[in-house]
Amino acid sequence: MIVVTRLSNYFLRTLREDPSDAEVASHRLLVRAGYIRRNAPGIFAWLPLGLKVKAKIETVVREEMANAGAFEVHFPALLPREPYEVTGRWEEYGDALFRLQDRKGADYLLAPTHEEMFTLLVKDLYSSYKDLPLTIYQIQDKYRDEARPRAGLLRGREFTMKDAYSFDATDAGLDASYQAQRDAYERIFTRLGLEYVIVAADAGAMGGSKSEEFLHPTPIGEDTFVRSTLVDHANAHLDAPAAGIAGPATAEATAWTAAHTLKNVVLALTHLDGTRELVVVGLPGDRDVDDKRVEVAFAPAEVEAATEEDFAKNPLLVKGYIGPWSPTGPVLGEESVTKIRYVLDPRVVDGTAWITGANIDQKHVHSLVAGRDFVGDGFVEVSTVRAGDPAPDGSGPVELARGMEIGHVFQLGRKYAEALGLKVLDENGKLATVTMGSYGIGVTRILAIIAELNNDDKGLIWPPSVAPFDVHVVATGRDAAAFELADQVSADLEAAGLDVLYDDRPKVSPGVKFGDAELVGIPRILIVGRGAAEGRVELWDRRTGERETLSVGDAVAALTR
Repeated sequence: MIVVTRLSNYFLRTLREDPSDAEVASHRLLVRAGYIRRNAPGIFAWLPLGLKVKAKIETVVREEMANAGAFEVHFPALLPREPYEVTGRWEEYGDALFRLQDRKGADYLLAPTHEEMFTLLVKDLYSSYKDLPLTIYQIQDKYRDEARPRAGLLRGREFTMKDAYSFDATDAGLDASYQAQRDAYERIFTRLGLEYVIVAADAGAMGGSKSEEFLHPTPIGEDTFVRSTLVDHANAHLDAPAAGIAGPATAEATAWTAAHTLKNVVLALTHLDGTRELVVVGLPGDRDVDDKRVEVAFAPAEVEAATEEDFAKNPLLVKGYIGPWSPTGPVLGEESVTKIRYVLDPRVVDGTAWITGANIDQKHVHSLVAGRDFVGDGFVEVSTVRAGDPAPDGSGPVELARGMEIGHVFQLGRKYAEALGLKVLDENGKLATVTMGSYGIGVTRILAIIAELNNDDKGLIWPPSVAPFDVHVVATGRDAAAFELADQVSADLEAAGLDVLYDDRPKVSPGVKFGDAELVGIPRILIVGRGAAEGRVELWDRRTGERETLSVGDAVAALTR
């Protein structure tokens, strides 16, 4: 039985005005064209058109997951507290976690991610290295209490993700599983027509030995990434050039700038055992500390800026006038008496001279030479990256660009398996901890990015691979012949295997119908109107703007090729 979707009874209402809270094109157009509706900040209802596009994206993901040897499962979003408490993430997630209690007072959460559940499932079912390797995944809604949910689907509190997890008995096995997923991601984004760069990233609180992000370059992206201006290369880690002034200098001979000052930032680390440690980071004054890099550098400790209470407990830290000290000897003739760890930015190399605090209120020193007058307890790269810094592979200076994360792959290693006791018998009959990988793709974010990339001032223009329908047939005018022909050609196209949306609404002007067709964004529109009596129709390609009058037979042939 051939059933054509008729707009006269389809659940769709378009809007003429932009939603007041829309900041980006995808948010504005997806709401106006009837794909989603806002229920609360960062929370949206999915309407029939939106679900069709979302399903097509998920189909691409599922096909490539199958090609990579992964199996689909599905977990609940409502989960108990206990597994997340074992791994420490009940507290680590902080305010980003949606917490709730049942009627008996038991604690639950709305899952932001499912590492614990995947790990426990495999622990429950697998016991031997012979069962491995295994990769399983789900496409499921996640929940994070974003402080500023914005930009529609690009940054929401409820969102759909594909998250996959690999389980291997050996590190070599993990390498192979990781590469299989990485390759699948490249195929997925290529099929969806998304430009991407693969950026070496820090693992952060997720842990593990390797982490890469797939970023889509876009001015509205929330992530800044760097890439060489000479090669197609992206990387979040940069080797630092020397700053300061080489060799001793005097205030009279030198035009001191912010780049020549040594800024000393006091951080407070809270370790897993609850102890609190202060660390001072010395870096060039024209650089700032990058919060994300600090988090990674000092993981698994939690990091925050030192508080007034911290300074009160350490009176040798003269706020605003902190200078370096040497753990092995004198600084400017004074013995070092502080026990606080002092680490340096890699730009502070031996032989560079600096102006910095003298550890005395209202006092600075100049021409303080690294390696001669002070040394650090080590080096840490936590400063912000700037255009012109050298790429880590020596390929040249880097440029900064904005991007939106669309996928992330981690080598988790044994962090979650150890915490939750996932072990299997190895070849020698001994228990061995399984090693894991984690691989995420933001499905609803990808949908929004595709909408961002494919629109004009009239509305959306979906790529054929994800468009909600293959053809939008529009019957215009009052002549019954036009509607009869539109009925027939819609049925013929459906019979040929195309998914058709047929605008059969009576007493609706052609202008309104064309406006809705442009807004909804199906890339091929077939107009049946004044030429219907002669068997003539107009084929409109929204991607190119071309409109061509054809016979019905030629139009059907063109659409079904």
